[in-house]
Amino acid sequence: MAYRLRPDRPFTAEFRSAVKSQLSKAIELLEEQPQGPHEAAHDARKKFKRVRALYRLIQPEAKAFRNRENTRIRDMAQTLSAVRDATALVETVDYLTTGAGSPEEVAALTFASRTLSDRRDRIAAEEHDLPARMKAAAASCREAIDALDELKLDDGGRKTARMLAKAWKTQRLRALAALEECHGNAHAEAFHELRKSGQTYWMHLALLGGIWPSAMRAKQEEAKQLVDLLGHEHDLSVLTQLVNESPELFGSSETLARILGAIIARQQSLRQEALPLAEKVFGDQADLEGAIIERLWKDAARHPKAEKKRKPYRPREPRTQGHAEAASVADLAAE
Repeated sequence: MAYRLRPDRPFTAEFRSAVKSQLSKAIELLEEQPQGPHEAAHDARKKFKRVRALYRLIQPEAKAFRNRENTRIRDMAQTLSAVRDATALVETVDYLTTGAGSPEEVAALTFASRTLSDRRDRIAAEEHDLPARMKAAAASCREAIDALDELKLDDGGRKTARMLAKAWKTQRLRALAALEECHGNAHAEAFHELRKSGQTYWMHLALLGGIWPSAMRAKQEEAKQLVDLLGHEHDLSVLTQLVNESPELFGSSETLARILGAIIARQQSLRQEALPLAEKVFGDQADLEGAIIERLWKDAARHPKAEKKRKPYRPREPRTQGHAEAASVADLAAE
């Protein structure tokens, strides 16, 4: 099924079906490996992120279940990360090379790319237990599917709407806290938290997109753009950590300096681009946006066939440090 929750269906069954769909696709990838084991592990991890975003939505009414199953999926995903993380570093250096400012910088980054490619190949060659870990991950997916039978939620439209609104507000508050931290602290972890909040927001917009398609789609596009920017920023932070921990991998001090200079320049550029966009993406008040989600879900559950005439979504200017609402949300609240 599509990665979407439909308000005109019993919520527990709809939730179980969405989780099962993602986990079943992960099992298929892990067992069939159509493009090889490393690509299969990478694609399966994408499914796991979608499952964890689903679990966040039921946190207010099923905290113990969510915490247990989220831990199961998180820990399982971490067992599959070694080669993919090493590959991501090669891709990050190649990304840097496309914006290199001088022939000397290109040469330094080309050296780094070769070094990191060799490192990735060594890790892959030493990863003899990957088939066993992939088999264990598929088994964990099946256990997670079986565990869905334990989940009991109130399927009443009002109750479900309140749960979703509460989860939505909680996630938005986390995003705003991360954004404030990024403004006051240039530490990589703050931007990583903002990226994770953006990923969850993008997935939640997809899951509930049917209750207001035009607005959700527009906001989802902005959130995806933000996640992509912050994804590159995070990759550069991981690369910086490796350079600092293992400078011997990167040749002479002059080569090392050029690599670090390229990282810092691109990372600063990405942050300068990402922060105004994050202000726009997360500009609406968390409690107001949660209330809108609650109202839209109740309306859609009550009148699934009715045509809803929503005002067109108009992206707003980035918010200031205050919490001014987006025009689109204010318009909807006034309807």
